[in-house]
Amino acid sequence: MTPTAVRSRAALLASVAGAMLVALDGTVLLVAQPDLRSDLGATVTEVQWTSTAYLLAVAALLVIAGRLGDRYGHRRLLCTGVLGFGAASAGIVLAEGIGPVIALRAAQGVFGALLQPATLALLRLAYPADRLGRAVALRTSAIGVAAAAGPVLGGVLVTHWGWRAVFLINIPAALAIAALTLAVRTPAVPPVAHRRFDLTSGVLLAAALAALVHTLAGIPDEGWTGTRTGLGLLLSVLLGAGLVAYERRSAQPVVPPAVTRSVPVMASMALLLTTSGGLFGALFVVTFFLQQGLGLDPLTTGLHCLPLTLLMIAGAPAASAALGRYGPRRTAITGQLCVVLAVLGLSRLTPATPWQLTGLVLAVLGAGFTAVMVTATGTVVGDAPPGYAGVVGGLKQTAMNVGPALAIAVAAGLMPLTPSAATGPGHRLLPVADLAPAQALPAVAALAALGLIPASLLPRGRGLARTPARVVGCGDRQ
Repeated sequence: MTPTAVRSRAALLASVAGAMLVALDGTVLLVAQPDLRSDLGATVTEVQWTSTAYLLAVAALLVIAGRLGDRYGHRRLLCTGVLGFGAASAGIVLAEGIGPVIALRAAQGVFGALLQPATLALLRLAYPADRLGRAVALRTSAIGVAAAAGPVLGGVLVTHWGWRAVFLINIPAALAIAALTLAVRTPAVPPVAHRRFDLTSGVLLAAALAALVHTLAGIPDEGWTGTRTGLGLLLSVLLGAGLVAYERRSAQPVVPPAVTRSVPVMASMALLLTTSGGLFGALFVVTFFLQQGLGLDPLTTGLHCLPLTLLMIAGAPAASAALGRYGPRRTAITGQLCVVLAVLGLSRLTPATPWQLTGLVLAVLGAGFTAVMVTATGTVVGDAPPGYAGVVGGLKQTAMNVGPALAIAVAAGLMPLTPSAATGPGHRLLPVADLAPAQALPAVAALAALGLIPASLLPRGRGLARTPARVVGCGDRQ
C-alpha cells in the first residue's frame, strides 16, 4: 500500500470515528434523560437544558472552530476536540447535580465544535477529488449507523448500568480516536490558512448564531408570537446585521470572501439547511402523530421509521455513484424532489394509513435526504477554496444545526400542542385531529422546496469540482 493510500485510510478512519462519536452521543442521550432526571431530581426544563446547552455551544462555535483548524491544523483541532469531549464526558459521569451536568454539556459542545469541521477537512486534505465522493458517502453512512444505534445502545446501557454509562463509553472512544488522529499525516496547507482573523467578527458570529438557535429552540413552548420569541429574533437580526457590516470593513473576516464568493459552496450550505429542515421537521410531526395521536410506544414508533434509517445507510453508496455519473446538480435536484414529495406524502397520514405505505414514504425521504447530503457535503468539501476547508466545514455543520431548529419551529407553530404535550412522554393522548400532519407538513415541504433553488446552482458536470482554485477571489490576500 502506498504512503498516500495509508494516509487516506487513516484520515478516513479518524473522520468517520469522530463523526460517529458526536452522532451517537446525540441520540443515546435521548434514552438516558428520564433516568437522569429521576436520579438527580431535576425538572423537565433542566433536563432539556442538557441538550440545549450543547446545541448552543456547537452552533455558536462551529465556524470559528473551522477557522482555527485552517490556521493551526485540523489534525491538532480534532485531537484537542475529541480529548476535551472525552474529559467533559468523564466530568459528567462524576457529577452529583444537574447544574454541573448542564455546564459540562456546554463544554462538550465547545469541544464538539472543534472536532466536527476537522473531520471533514481531513478528508479534503487526504483525498483527491476523484475519490472524495466515496469517502464522503462512507462517512454519511457511518453517521446514519451511529444515529440509528444510539437509542438501542442507550436502552441497553441505561437498563443495566444507569444514565452515567452513556457518557462513560465516550472516554475510551475519545482516547482511541485521539490515538488514531495522531497517526494521520496530511499535506501542508497553503500559507493563507495561517492568517489571523478578527476576534470581534468571531464574537458577533457566535452571538448571532447562539441567539438564533436559542430562539428557534424555544418556539415550541413560546410560540411565534411570544415576547421572548420576538425579542430573540430581533436580537438575532441586529447581531447578524452588525456582523455583515463589520465583516465588510474587517481586514481578517471570520468568513473569508474566498468562501462567500464560491457559488457551489454557498449553494450547498443553503441546500443542506433546507434539506435537514425538511427531514427533521417531518420527523418531529410524524413522531408526535404516531405517539401522541395514535398511542404507539417509542419502540413501535422506531420500527415504523426503520425504512428511513435503512435507506439513509444503504443509500449513501448509491448516491455517490449517481454523483459520479450524473453530476452534483441533477443528483441534488432529484434527491431534493424526493424529500419534498415524501414530506407531502407524510402530510396525508391518517389513522387508517397502512404501516407499509408509511414505511415506503419514509424510505423515499431517507433516500432523498442521503442523496442531497452526499452531494452537498462532497461539493462543500471538494469546492472549498485552498486553505479554507475548516471554515467551510464549520459552515456546513452550522447549516445542519440551524435547518432542523427552523423547521421544527415552523412545524410546532402550526400544531396546536398543549403544554403537557411538549414536555415528553407519559401524558394523555391528544386528539388525532389536533396532530394531523396535514396542518404542519405542507409548510415543512415548502421549506424543503426552497432547496431546489440552490440545488440548481450546483455544478452540472460529473463528480466533484477538480479545480477549486478557480473560485473567484480564492487568491485574494486578506
